[in-house]
Amino acid sequence: MLNLFPNSPTELADALRKASDKKQSIEVGGNFSKSLWGGPVREADVQISTARLSSVIQYEPRDLTISVGAGMSYATLTRLVAGNRQMIPLDPPYAAKATIGGVIATNLSGSRRRLFGSARDLVIGLQFATTEGKLVQSGGMVVKNVAGLDMGKLLIGSYGTLGVLTSINFKLIPVPPDHCTFVRSFATAAEAVAERNRLLSGVLQPAGIDLLNPSAAEILGHKGFLLILPVGGSKVVIDRYKSELVSYHVAPNDMLLGRVGEFSAVFLSQNPKGAVARVSTRLQGLLPLLETEKRPLIVRAANGVAYLHLANSREPFPGVLEAGSERGAVVQWPTPGNDFPVMEKIKRMMDPAHLLNKGRLYGRI
Repeated sequence: MLNLFPNSPTELADALRKASDKKQSIEVGGNFSKSLWGGPVREADVQISTARLSSVIQYEPRDLTISVGAGMSYATLTRLVAGNRQMIPLDPPYAAKATIGGVIATNLSGSRRRLFGSARDLVIGLQFATTEGKLVQSGGMVVKNVAGLDMGKLLIGSYGTLGVLTSINFKLIPVPPDHCTFVRSFATAAEAVAERNRLLSGVLQPAGIDLLNPSAAEILGHKGFLLILPVGGSKVVIDRYKSELVSYHVAPNDMLLGRVGEFSAVFLSQNPKGAVARVSTRLQGLLPLLETEKRPLIVRAANGVAYLHLANSREPFPGVLEAGSERGAVVQWPTPGNDFPVMEKIKRMMDPAHLLNKGRLYGRI
């Protein structure tokens, strides 16, 4: 396999064009930290990394916007904007190594998605290269700048099957003056879900509401059904939380939240044949799942998305098999849905020869 590390977007686009002209299959990524996520690439004659596209293109702290190369690591970007008390609160797994392009291409996010949204809410523009060797710009450096079809939205979560991200523009979020994490354990799933419901209907709204079943909580050194609430705001706001959540324990730092964010990555590293399945339910559908599922389960309890951890990828699972080393041996995405033909049509339009990251979209595209 030919391994390429382009030094510029133009060089990357040219490499794509040359490979396409030769009908060579192409694997694209950044640091390939999330190679266990999505589907395995079925075949590749050329591997192209965006790791050298790591510069700051434009940064306007007063406007709360930044544009960076897709190869910049998420950790580096986080440290950079933190100098101005700003943040991009995506909280993806593999945060120390993942490139920002990889985070956007896989559309991974964490606990604070409830308050701040996913990549589609924080990305205001991007540039990508096509197999024809073209560079396409979508959006810009202001929050409301797209009229008509926002091409960039197609690339977010596409796992590199439509084009290769070369740069991304973000709107930045101010870092709150203070923050902490509230934790409480419950004996039953019904009690934990009832508390979740109370929080959702309350005045104070935490940045995230994560709910772990006993198997997942035990791995982190806790017992029972564990509710974890990251919150941020002024001292007055934090004091209000403390007065209303007197039955909760206040975590002394962000270590627990970080361990939750990296839970799936650590689980896969410790279980070579393991896998992670993503299960999407309605908010009221979480209770039956929590009561019946004994395998480690982490639930984004405010949006109904759960991550089920399997010791073996061939175990039966609901939903979509999100990650695992042996996921090619099973059907990862059993029921794609009625919109899948539209996805296939978009793939044919943007990559007609099906050369980019074959199989990466959960084995279907």
